[in-house]
Amino acid sequence: MTRATYRYSFYELEETFPLEFGATIENPIIAYHTYGTLNEKRDNVILVCHALTANSDVEDWWYGLFGKNDIFDWNKYFIICANNLGSPYGTTSPKHIDPATKEIYGLDFPFFTLRDTANLHLKLLDFFGIKSIKLLIGGSCGGNICQEIAYTWKERIENLVLLCCSAMETPWCVAIHESQRITLRSDPTLALKELTAGQASLKACRSVALPFYRTYLSFKMRQKEMDLDKVKDFRSSSYINYQGDKFVKRFNAQCYYQLLLALDTHNIGRGRESIEAALSAISANTVVIGFDSDLLIPKLEQQFIAKHIPGAEYVEIKSFFGHDAFLIEIDDIRKAIRAKINI
Repeated sequence: MTRATYRYSFYELEETFPLEFGATIENPIIAYHTYGTLNEKRDNVILVCHALTANSDVEDWWYGLFGKNDIFDWNKYFIICANNLGSPYGTTSPKHIDPATKEIYGLDFPFFTLRDTANLHLKLLDFFGIKSIKLLIGGSCGGNICQEIAYTWKERIENLVLLCCSAMETPWCVAIHESQRITLRSDPTLALKELTAGQASLKACRSVALPFYRTYLSFKMRQKEMDLDKVKDFRSSSYINYQGDKFVKRFNAQCYYQLLLALDTHNIGRGRESIEAALSAISANTVVIGFDSDLLIPKLEQQFIAKHIPGAEYVEIKSFFGHDAFLIEIDDIRKAIRAKINI
């Protein structure tokens, strides 16, 4: 299959963007990818919300769902994915220049929430004149952002797919995130106004979380030692080091620190009657997908979401790959979506 024709673009708001807890960002920039063509009615829209450390090039990391007659068919739909607020891939983030100091924001980037990210995404939809969404879809952190958008736009979202996410960030996840932040703070360069700040601890920080994204069985299957006499240089060690080095090359420590803080703020019920009431206000035709082996955000969190969104269907997929299964089990994901959604 050939790659879709896409556009990687930037939109700068001609206004000050207010954040949920009182801070503001002057004229924030939104980086985004689009695939396909927006029709005259502007109602053939698929909005994808990406995970914590992904980017707006959704075809790069969900390639298996792209193609003619597939979920992301660029001949039929206008597919759009915006880079998240605070992420290092183009949208305004700690890497950008603070107009007040003329230096990069670094750790002084204004405190923001995932609800702020969702509202920034909606600003991009306003720019395109989009008033309705055919399909809103996201996994993990992206699923959390989707919940906020679905609550805000309610009847304007026709179909919603949420994968391996929760209605509120769990104490388990917050603890993992704090462990990562402690690791980052161990690097005295983290607070410097430099793009390379914190790199020494970024690899270690990523390594703290990696085992939670996979499972015991996935490591046993893929990192098993065949040499019975080996006592060092294990395949699992090589895997952790390789993934850590790759992450340092592609990400930014100060962005990661702030994104982890933002992820902890996720709570669909904050400022609303309750979590259950907020979920019950979502009116989209909804599929909630969980994975039986997910250690990071266990399936009971997805079952809770499906229970409280009216008419939602919970689908469980068996996988060896834990949380990362939402990027791997493409055939089962496609099947789960199409069992309830005509797309």
